[in-house]
Amino acid sequence: MTYRTAISTSIARLALSLLLLVVPAVGHAQLKSMFSLEKDSIPLFRGFSVSFDVLGAAQLALSDYGQYEGALRINLHDQWFPIFELGIGRANHQNDEVTGMTYKTTAPYFRLGMDWNILRNKHQANRLYAGFRYAYTSYKADILRDALTDPIWRTTTDFGVTDMSCYQHWLEIVAGIDAKVVGPLHLGWSVRYRRRVAYDDGDIGTTWYVPGFGIQESTRLGCTFNVIIDI
Repeated sequence: MTYRTAISTSIARLALSLLLLVVPAVGHAQLKSMFSLEKDSIPLFRGFSVSFDVLGAAQLALSDYGQYEGALRINLHDQWFPIFELGIGRANHQNDEVTGMTYKTTAPYFRLGMDWNILRNKHQANRLYAGFRYAYTSYKADILRDALTDPIWRTTTDFGVTDMSCYQHWLEIVAGIDAKVVGPLHLGWSVRYRRRVAYDDGDIGTTWYVPGFGIQESTRLGCTFNVIIDI
């Protein structure tokens, strides 16, 4: 299977999974309205919003990895929401309990996608949506270990690599809710299922953390808690 075919197959499978999740919840008529423009007097362009993920910033402040992330989302008829997410992910994982390794990286990442408002009354202040993202990051990682001592010759040998170049493409299925608080201020949750589709982990195995994606060996699920300002 070629590289392009593998990506196309993954996209098709994720799109099908999204439809299977949405259809039972909203029904055929509601699904049809997601992809068709309602005929009313509401204009197509309804403004845009900016947001900041509080959860990722709190995770970075309280643990050894996390990210700062913001987003710009365009409102088309209160139905379709093209979105661009940009962030910077960091990790400084010192002396892992199992391997004794230290892992460091700092790099930007981006996601590009679309959300659909699946509520029947799309023009109300609150929104329930489903969507998808394509994401990419290119990053360099330092993977180091304290010097090892030869038990016979008593010589020490350093182990590790610095500035190891890596990259990763991945896709996400997204479900979330935005709730109006006051005026243009909204708060919102999103839950995401992530699957990487093309990647290079460098020369010495799987990297511990990927900016924007998270810890490699943990669950593929993630979430955000966003402060949103409608403009």
